Amino acid sequence: MPRRSFVNRHELEEHQFHPVVLLAVPLCALFLQSYLPHIWQPLSILDLPLIAVLYFSISWRNRIAGTMLGTAVGLLQDLPGNGYIGVNGMAKAIVGYTAASIGLKVDVDNVITRALMNLGFCLLQSALLFVLQRYLLGETDYAAQPVHEVIRAAINAAVAVPIFLLLDRTRINEYA
Repeated sequence: MPRRSFVNRHELEEHQFHPVVLLAVPLCALFLQSYLPHIWQPLSILDLPLIAVLYFSISWRNRIAGTMLGTAVGLLQDLPGNGYIGVNGMAKAIVGYTAASIGLKVDVDNVITRALMNLGFCLLQSALLFVLQRYLLGETDYAAQPVHEVIRAAINAAVAVPIFLLLDRTRINEYA
């Protein structure tokens, strides 16, 4: 009689990365996020730290790790600006937690799924930032721009798919 090992999906598909990759990719994303708009202003529409948080949260499928990474990257993203420190940290923490939760239930290696998840999470972050700025911080002049946010989310989703494919090559293959 054949024996089956009962291993859940979480244990089967949790990806691992070299510590250098885990440190370099978010830091590179933060650097490019602040540097690229100086080269060409329309590149300010990109949110590369969000793409890094989404990729690692989805790949790890660990809610705590996704939340911690989102918090750390968001706080580091807030530091160079002259806004409130912690706004991006809160938004990216929620996005990291939610992405890790969905990563447990959805096939996230499909290109279409990745594009749709990036689109949705970019819109979620925009909504969270609006709520935090408008209602938590009381900035009444902070207005919603839904058309701009949809365009921004679509561009970020289109940029995220090839970045995800490149980052897939950095996974540690535990079966080799």
